[in-house]
Amino acid sequence: MDPRSLLVESFHTAVRAADPQKILPPHLPQPPQGKTLVIGAGKGAAAMALAVEQHWPSAAPLDGLVITRYQHGLLTNRIKVIEAGHPVPDESGEKAAQEILRRAKTLGPNDLLLALVSGGGSSLMSLPAAGIGMDQLKATTKELLRCGAPIQDMNTVRKHLSAIQGGRLAAACKAPVLALIVSDVTGDDPTHIGSGPCAPDPSTYQDAQDIIARFGVKAPASVVAHLQRGVRGEIAETPKPGDKLFQRVENRIIATAQGSLQAAAAYFRAKGIAPVVLGDSVTGEASEVAKVYAALVRQIRSHGEPFKPPLVLISGGECTVTVRGNGRGGRCSEFLLSLALELDGMPDVHAIAGDTDGIDGSEDNAGAVLAPDSLARASKAGVSAKKLLANNDGYSFFAGLGDLVVTGPTRTNVNDFRAILVL
Repeated sequence: MDPRSLLVESFHTAVRAADPQKILPPHLPQPPQGKTLVIGAGKGAAAMALAVEQHWPSAAPLDGLVITRYQHGLLTNRIKVIEAGHPVPDESGEKAAQEILRRAKTLGPNDLLLALVSGGGSSLMSLPAAGIGMDQLKATTKELLRCGAPIQDMNTVRKHLSAIQGGRLAAACKAPVLALIVSDVTGDDPTHIGSGPCAPDPSTYQDAQDIIARFGVKAPASVVAHLQRGVRGEIAETPKPGDKLFQRVENRIIATAQGSLQAAAAYFRAKGIAPVVLGDSVTGEASEVAKVYAALVRQIRSHGEPFKPPLVLISGGECTVTVRGNGRGGRCSEFLLSLALELDGMPDVHAIAGDTDGIDGSEDNAGAVLAPDSLARASKAGVSAKKLLANNDGYSFFAGLGDLVVTGPTRTNVNDFRAILVL
């Protein structure tokens, strides 16, 4: 198998390891005495909802509502699927979140709230707190995306601008709660996944205010005023760890980046290539992370240490991009373009980087593949890799070469997948 096909199939293997249709059914509980309300939000919400329907006893009461990204819906019978805006929230998500909160409040002790949470839930299930409009929440989200803040920091802010996230959904109902979670954040902490609608929140209004200041976020006046009121104690904090309400709540992680990395590692091992898993929690500026990886590759190629080729370096996590240009972006494409410049055509080194949700940033590709001749081919076509990187335009670089990886919506999300093959 040629290197490109090998890398692309490894990516598909990683995605399949997080397929809700396969991973969710073993985690379903026994139906309660009363009714079961299924709610959820995220890029995997529709696939998770369908998996519940297909494995739930036909005689047991079941209905609900989940929110997923536009073009990520599936046909379901008992659980309604609503499509909404991501990564910037919109009114469709707001209306659906209002309905979720209203229905959760109707549950009693003999019922069950089954929450399906996956990456993207923070923007999809957006219900602004009192005094904040959707336009102000949109503007704040755009600023957070632009500034390159880590997802944990973004979600700390969003939880304190929300009427449903940061544990508030679990607090709103009297029923037992089981949240089944596909993790898209490093560390797999439920409080950060989809902004933790059913998880205790250790962060504070002060933390959110500090993040706004640290990243120079130009938040609307109503957002600033809301956070200031929270700091002064005029608005109730999110439910904290140790709150007795969480005695009836379980947040269960059912898919992680590590699981997908291990699946890819097994795939490479079966092909006779030694896998080296560098971690499932790699963060930082995508272009800078690429420089570190390039240094490791040079050491391997030049000195056969710390590992001897042939091998593949595998990693997951979520890098960030501080937007300085106006290119078509994508953190996986940015990582690969920076890696290309650092390796400068080094022979026998191939790479792939892709987001397991099938969307690199906000584009139509999951990621891209890099070959030893990528820079040479681009140069022959009159394309400057350095200029495109400075413009945050990795997408255009790889699109011009025909090296984008396009999967369409995968309806799951366990963050980014990177593999560097050293032959």
